[in-house]
Amino acid sequence: MKVFRDLEQATGFGPCALTIGNFDGVHLGHRRILQRVVEVAREHGWRPSALTFDPHPTRIVAPERAPRLLTSPERRVELMLEEGIEQVLILPFTHEVARLSPEEFVRRLLVERLDARAVLVGENFRFGHRQAGNIEVLAELGRKCGFDTEVVPVVRRRGRITSSSVIRQAIEQGRVSLAARLLRHPYGIAGEVVKGHGIGAKQTVPTLNLATGALVIPARGVYITRTADLESDRRWNSITNVGYRPTFGTEDELSIETFLLDPLEGGAPRRIRVEFLCRVRDERRFENPDALKAQILRDVRVAHSYFRRAKAWVGRRLAPA
Repeated sequence: MKVFRDLEQATGFGPCALTIGNFDGVHLGHRRILQRVVEVAREHGWRPSALTFDPHPTRIVAPERAPRLLTSPERRVELMLEEGIEQVLILPFTHEVARLSPEEFVRRLLVERLDARAVLVGENFRFGHRQAGNIEVLAELGRKCGFDTEVVPVVRRRGRITSSSVIRQAIEQGRVSLAARLLRHPYGIAGEVVKGHGIGAKQTVPTLNLATGALVIPARGVYITRTADLESDRRWNSITNVGYRPTFGTEDELSIETFLLDPLEGGAPRRIRVEFLCRVRDERRFENPDALKAQILRDVRVAHSYFRRAKAWVGRRLAPA
């Protein structure tokens, strides 16, 4: 995977089959477009490529409406790689870029700099100054400039369009299982492992405390999770509490505390990603630490049962017919 951070770096980018967008979360709809890009590129011997932006364009043109992003540019690149994209230009979105007319955007960026031979986008694609360009404008410019245009249909699940805003809402409501289905991967947040108040190790169970810059946090509650060490290949089944520790009177500070269900060998990790699989229960206040500890142990049994069922299901799917 080649990653370019500006147009000056992107020499020899084409010929390519290209998709354009923010791709926040890289959800099912995005993945369908990426898969089609790879198919078209392989048919013609072009490079399967993506153009995305940092910061999000709305942060420049209307910062008061800028969405809370699900994924960093680096995480987007990782997920695009899963679908076979070979190169990504993360274009710095500036006021100068925002002022480009649709025709300037196409001629100066897509044709002259990126040598796009096919451009594939979603049905709601808009581009250029004040979003004056749409899929019809793109197709007409493609005919003039010598590239093919393909519009990939939206993906619907249970009657609703898969979108980053729908997924964001599901996560913030604690519906992480739904979010995982729409993303085709569990939603995760990453960051540094930091020292907590020490209460858990002394009075309940020891946990890893996550400090994260993530903008979208699941609703308060207890979740079955999977935890990955970002500096090694270690992974653990886990259970995570997102909340304010009401039992201990620390309700002014949000905490994300993860208890590992598997042995911690090789020392505590420094940086982790916690992936949210399933919601177990709401966070609530307990009469004392012993009552909280008893509930945590019940939650742990629920999590063990979840992972046993998941393992058995995978085994059935892999079994020969």
